[in-house]
Amino acid sequence: MKRRSLVSITLAIAGAAALAVSASAPALAATPSTASPSTNWVYTVHPFVEKAGLPASAIKPSLTPADCLAQSGGAVACQTPQSIRAAYDIPATIDGTAAGTGQTIVIVDAFGSPTVQSDLATFSQAFGLPAPDLTVYYPGGKPTWNGRGTQTGWAEETSLDVQWAHAVAPGAKIALVVAANDHGASIDNAVRYAVDNHLGNVLSMSYGEADNLIASPNANNGQTTQAQKSFVKGAAQGMSLFASSGDDGSDNGAGYANFGYPASDPNVTAVGGTNLYVGSGLDLPRETVWGDYANCPLSCKFGVIGETGGAQSLFLAKGGSDVAYNASVYTGVLTYLGFLGGDNNGFYYFGGTSAGSPQWAALTADVIQATGHSVGNVGQQASSWASKGLLHDVTQGSNSTATFNGGYSGATGWDRPTGWGTPDVGAIISALQ
Repeated sequence: MKRRSLVSITLAIAGAAALAVSASAPALAATPSTASPSTNWVYTVHPFVEKAGLPASAIKPSLTPADCLAQSGGAVACQTPQSIRAAYDIPATIDGTAAGTGQTIVIVDAFGSPTVQSDLATFSQAFGLPAPDLTVYYPGGKPTWNGRGTQTGWAEETSLDVQWAHAVAPGAKIALVVAANDHGASIDNAVRYAVDNHLGNVLSMSYGEADNLIASPNANNGQTTQAQKSFVKGAAQGMSLFASSGDDGSDNGAGYANFGYPASDPNVTAVGGTNLYVGSGLDLPRETVWGDYANCPLSCKFGVIGETGGAQSLFLAKGGSDVAYNASVYTGVLTYLGFLGGDNNGFYYFGGTSAGSPQWAALTADVIQATGHSVGNVGQQASSWASKGLLHDVTQGSNSTATFNGGYSGATGWDRPTGWGTPDVGAIISALQ
């Protein structure tokens, strides 16, 4: 079963009191100079999803990327919580307690999922993780689930975000803030609610929109200003804010260099994507730029699926990703979906930079626990971290696309697709203590 989920949300005005429940392809634009501001710009979220098809007995903590590669016929070197921890030196415990203890990871999504609690419990049990602590907030009221339209894509994204935040920081609480519907100001309202109530020290946004669909090069319209107010306030509180760099390469289908928002905001750390080969047993670089069009990895069984975003913003100063993380479906993270029904329920390979944003938020929660102080804007510190060897430099690969061959390549030091690189969490903790 092959799925590419694409969710579009139109910005509007929304706002209401919050409920809380506890549980243990973009349109083309002519040129950058003629692209006009949109009065109703949209966000998108599209986790890339492929049914794993692994036997139930294979889904266990000891499953390695090499095992997965063998069992998938050479198609996918999949990742588990244990293999990701090994690849990025993420501690399972800190000072004798589960990593992330005492911290709360804030995740913003729309619609949520009708099985978010049970799916998270299934995932956690399968990989031997501590019992999760999830609270769901509904700032605009709890939406009615019908499984139609854009809801399925958002539910898939919610599953990915929550399960992999728990995988990386299993001792942390998770605050899932669910927008009431797919109107964009509901999303903005959800972020504002999380920031105004300081629900946690880290916040993940696995959604975004191409710059050319938001505003012209010299415009900073009122809708982006609304979101920026929350980002400025969150940064002033010491919150670490993360967003995905996007999954449609260096141009988002526009035919020219084109980044996305909110990753392009200076108060938000933009997380680009890589192919992660650690643990696969293959004679390949540690990581390469996630760019299926430029170099589709392994057997390319599912075809060209996506490429990491990363380009100069059309209306903000940022020039691409700040950091990066595993994002390819071909090295995808295993995630459980229990709302599709019948044989469609089960574990899936997930990809997209939307997988990196919640994991960067979670590993930052680990760092905060270990060091005893907030971290703040990771993007602004990434250069210094890289100079101290705290990040893995990604130097190979490209995020060029079929519509823009002038994409960007990995390079020594900073590059647009992967920023300053991927984390060595143990080294970051040691350096910041």
